[in-house]
Amino acid sequence: MSEEKTHMVPYSTQIAALLALLVLTGLSVAITQLEFGGYNTLAAMLLAGAKAVIVLAWYMHLKYEKQLFPVMVAAVFVIFLLVLFVTFFDYSYR
Repeated sequence: MSEEKTHMVPYSTQIAALLALLVLTGLSVAITQLEFGGYNTLAAMLLAGAKAVIVLAWYMHLKYEKQLFPVMVAAVFVIFLLVLFVTFFDYSYR
């Protein structure tokens, strides 16, 4: 049999992650009322990225996986950021 390690996440950590997600969601809603010019989309994407990291790390238990999984997820995020950069770069010169 394989020896898999199980982990128990305390309720306080789950509640902290939930509260962080609620605060970031509130900020996402509030950001639509503010005028940052061209930075509105960037601010919304950064907040969405922060929420994605919280969900991946705690709710999907990526924090407790072997090192290969976080490296692969980081690579996906880097590729995603490059696509966003190219998209905004293209959009700014139209």
